[in-house]
Amino acid sequence: MDLDQVTAFLEVARKKSFSRAAEKLYRTQPAISAQIRALEIECGQKLFDRMGRKIFLTPAGKVLFECGENLLSLHRETLQRVREANGAAGGTLVIGANEATCLYVLPQVFAEFKRNYPQVAISIYRNFSQKILLKMAESQIDVGIVTLPVAQSNLKVIPIFEDELQVVVPAGHRLAKRASVKMEDLVEEQLIFPKGGHTRELLEKIFRKQRSRLQISMELASVESIKKFVGAGLGISLISRSYAEAETKANILKLIPLQGPKLVRRLGLVYRTDRHLSRAAQAFTEIVHSRNSKASS
Repeated sequence: MDLDQVTAFLEVARKKSFSRAAEKLYRTQPAISAQIRALEIECGQKLFDRMGRKIFLTPAGKVLFECGENLLSLHRETLQRVREANGAAGGTLVIGANEATCLYVLPQVFAEFKRNYPQVAISIYRNFSQKILLKMAESQIDVGIVTLPVAQSNLKVIPIFEDELQVVVPAGHRLAKRASVKMEDLVEEQLIFPKGGHTRELLEKIFRKQRSRLQISMELASVESIKKFVGAGLGISLISRSYAEAETKANILKLIPLQGPKLVRRLGLVYRTDRHLSRAAQAFTEIVHSRNSKASS
């Protein structure tokens, strides 16, 4: 049993597909199938059952899945510790964060980290918080930046950033001169919502009573897309205030607070306390914590 075979097996189990696993691992489907067959011969057990086009883990496959994830995690940790034997940070630091966080919260953190640790490569897994936490549970991410609150007992959580959600409209919009707007004002407008993530969940919650009257004209995957389409006059939206500062200064967009309690989005840096934290991850965490402390003082 080699690590390459275990990697292939885990990917097939996660994707529930030989072809999608082959695509993810940049291999042919016959090559993946051959690795799984070799594993089954060595284990003396069938690892997958088929029902039509669907595949499922057998009891033996479920055991190997759990142990295989631990095996790969231990392998990565072992390599990291060996690389750090001389006391220096090295290797690759894998960070999970969504696109907006990468664009608006982390650039200066990345810049400071690379100045101090040029020998460390940075790999970014961009996705929503729930996906990041799943990857962290699989030991595929060293450090995550996620929306708070997070209640997992094996995670260290360090609050690092908070921002207010505000209404964003084109600079020439009829609401642009308002000091604040009511929820009822928004029901009359064409709305552009994010496709998913924490902000979408929050919008669904606060608009619950008006849901049948909402005019959601578009659903977009990124903050950048939302800003572009709002600026083009295709609707209005709600985004974190700091994400549109450049456009408001350029008089392209206008941010307007909602009346009532502020809608605040909080971000936290998280890492697992039951796994070895590499020197690179420690250094990154220290930089984020230091910059956050300075900003708060």
